[in-house]
Amino acid sequence: MKRGISFEIPNECGTFLGDVLKPIDITDFIWRVSNEESYLEVNDKLDEELFPEEKKVMPGTELKHLLENNVYYIIFADLKAYPKEKISEIATYEEFIESDCELVLLVVDSCYTTIYCKDKEKLELLYRNAQAYRFKDVQYVTDKNDTRTGLTVW
Repeated sequence: MKRGISFEIPNECGTFLGDVLKPIDITDFIWRVSNEESYLEVNDKLDEELFPEEKKVMPGTELKHLLENNVYYIIFADLKAYPKEKISEIATYEEFIESDCELVLLVVDSCYTTIYCKDKEKLELLYRNAQAYRFKDVQYVTDKNDTRTGLTVW
């Protein structure tokens, strides 16, 4: 069974989180941001944090604006999408399946990206989108090939 997708985004500044999430309506969710290190690019230099410490939970409208209207550099990121007001801690795929979380987006080492998504139609859209952006090594994460032991970047 398909659990998600994995691929590599470019290891450079850009709008890659916004690009990756384009096929879904980010505004339909409340987003939990944890275990991340990402910086805004201002005048060709890394500047303040993309996700300020006080903004670890944010409405989708705010996240959409942040990801699509700024250039940034991702070192690592852990974003989880929840229906309104149903946020919980999840650390494993089994906990993800049992939770209200709909989507997990993980980026490690600035480029290695994994998305877990419960909605199979959205998963197909995310897969085709990653291919359209020509991200490297786009493949499905399945029950058989998933080597990840947890759903966090740590």
